[in-house]
Amino acid sequence: MSAPQSSVSTFKRYVEVGRVVLLNDGPSSGKLATIVEIIDHNRALIEGPVTGVPRQSFAYRRLTLTPFVLKKLPRAAGTTTVKKVWEASEVSAKWEASSWAKKRAAQQARRNTSDFDRFEIMLLKKQRRRLVNVR
Repeated sequence: MSAPQSSVSTFKRYVEVGRVVLLNDGPSSGKLATIVEIIDHNRALIEGPVTGVPRQSFAYRRLTLTPFVLKKLPRAAGTTTVKKVWEASEVSAKWEASSWAKKRAAQQARRNTSDFDRFEIMLLKKQRRRLVNVR
């Protein structure tokens, strides 16, 4: 007797042509690109014509898969096709509206604060604390 087959998959995001990825390494770190072609089990050909990422071979371990997919992107599509499909699917707007992008922007803003900005934030927190704790 065989074990029952489960139709529920543990993975939600797959490496596929058209998958939008976030780059974690290199000069384009933090930018979005899309997988244009799968080279082998370790690398993919990526490109981000709207975000300024040149077409290049990129290792899977140096990128993160996002939930966005360009469904109508054919394999090994050229730069103009990738740009048209990217803009038609409004990936940049969807990314900016996502909580993931908002968290990254907040972290970046915190990293870029000066000593005086941190001092002002401390004063505002103290002021808020006084208002909340008044009974």
